Amino acid sequence: MPASEELPSTLERSPKHAQAIWSKAHDSAVQEYGEGERAHRTAFAALKHEYEKVGDHWEKKESSGPSDAQAEGGAGRSEKKTQEGVDANATKEHLLGVAKKLDISGRSSMNKDELVEAIKKANARETRKARS
Repeated sequence: MPASEELPSTLERSPKHAQAIWSKAHDSAVQEYGEGERAHRTAFAALKHEYEKVGDHWEKKESSGPSDAQAEGGAGRSEKKTQEGVDANATKEHLLGVAKKLDISGRSSMNKDELVEAIKKANARETRKARS
């Protein structure tokens, strides 16, 4: 199925450029690997080099590059955990800014890993809310 027909809801609420990156990578991956989870993982991996998930949508990152240890590892499955679109490689100051946008309480006393986890939870909450 073409990417335009299976665009995830978080991308529907995101910039056209983010949609184009995901769609192009998805369609290419479908040709290479076939329809399914691998094509979706590949498309999100491409997206996460340029965008990060903030709440229920994707926003352009300040600088492109891998967003977490999983993305740094290259193609294929890895034992490293994805950070679900949170740019875990960003500075603590950047993560504090994202946490402020998401109104995460207690953010000023959190370390970087705690901020990443709190942002992941807030993103999931905002996405659930937007889908209902």
